[in-house]
Amino acid sequence: MTDKKTIYLDNSATTQVHPEIKDTILPYLEDLYGNPSSIHAKGQEVKKTIDNARKQVADLIGAKETEIIFTGSGTEANNLALKGIASKNKNKGNHIITTRIEHKSILNSARWLETEGFKVTYLNVDENGTVDINQLKEEIRPETILVSVMFANNEMGTIQPIKEIGEFLKGKGIYFHTDAVQAAGKIKINLKELNIDLLTLSGHKIHGPKGIGALYIRKGTEIDPMIHGGGQEKNIRSGTENVPGIVGLGKAAEIANKNLESNIEHLTNLGKKLEKGIFKEIPDLILNGHPDNRIPGNVNISFKYVEGESIMLMLDCEGICVSTGSACTSKSLKPSYVLDAMGKEIVFMHGSIRFSIGTFNTEEEIDTVIKTLPTIIKKLRALSPIYNKD
Repeated sequence: MTDKKTIYLDNSATTQVHPEIKDTILPYLEDLYGNPSSIHAKGQEVKKTIDNARKQVADLIGAKETEIIFTGSGTEANNLALKGIASKNKNKGNHIITTRIEHKSILNSARWLETEGFKVTYLNVDENGTVDINQLKEEIRPETILVSVMFANNEMGTIQPIKEIGEFLKGKGIYFHTDAVQAAGKIKINLKELNIDLLTLSGHKIHGPKGIGALYIRKGTEIDPMIHGGGQEKNIRSGTENVPGIVGLGKAAEIANKNLESNIEHLTNLGKKLEKGIFKEIPDLILNGHPDNRIPGNVNISFKYVEGESIMLMLDCEGICVSTGSACTSKSLKPSYVLDAMGKEIVFMHGSIRFSIGTFNTEEEIDTVIKTLPTIIKKLRALSPIYNKD
């Protein structure tokens, strides 16, 4: 790593904590240390803060504060959604539908449920990473109890037809869950307009702290707890609350909600600038994901004839942080399972880079990336045994 200022373009993996959130959290690491389950004044003042955070999160997605359950992460919330619904409703059926491009916390939960006797259908996606709704309709069975489709993909940003899926499932007695970790706070979500029973979000994706997530559970949804204990969070997620994390998530949701429109514009403009600049300067590329219907600021590009890991490491040497895919699979040398599901050629799958722009990125930083990247690609292609230098 050089002494250059770091340009952080891996905001889909995590985000820096917003300065306002740091200030909001600090008192709960010092004087406001009461246990919210305690009935004395010290505990009750903290309980009021948790209730306020619950409302802040609910307001971000158009829910009721009584429908928000705090968890330890988005991964935990996804596990709770799938396993909790499956456990509570196994007398009604044993069939679950999800997609091939879900986050690992969904896919591995689904695979575990298969070992417990549940049947799981994994929906295909098209070349843009969009779920095949017709396949969903064909796969519905009398024993189907849950459909889980992510709101937007973490690798290539494609936004799924959540409204259409919800409308199709309405009145069928099938619960609908969506992993909105990458979408909440980045695009408008109003649950009053969507037929969604459960929704997952995470603090550290929207400039809040790590180690805190939330699960929206629509009133009337029947779900079993996965963690048993003192009965916190309506007995759905026991354990003494992570007060600083909850306060931070609440504040992050409030800031994201307040600045949603301006942030969408900011991320969209920088994303288009980056995409246009890279494609102008470098040949033999492909944009992964839907060209238009995608999370603002997500730019996933495959560079033919070179390895994504090599690109990432050379950019890192220049102080530019990017990813070869999702952070949860970045240690694997296997090609992206998401790109594989989209039917991409192996030569493109190995050369994919995800640039994910955040609130604090600037035009100057994007200009630097556009200026730096062509030289790196040229060097790597010169070393590639499959690159046609003519």
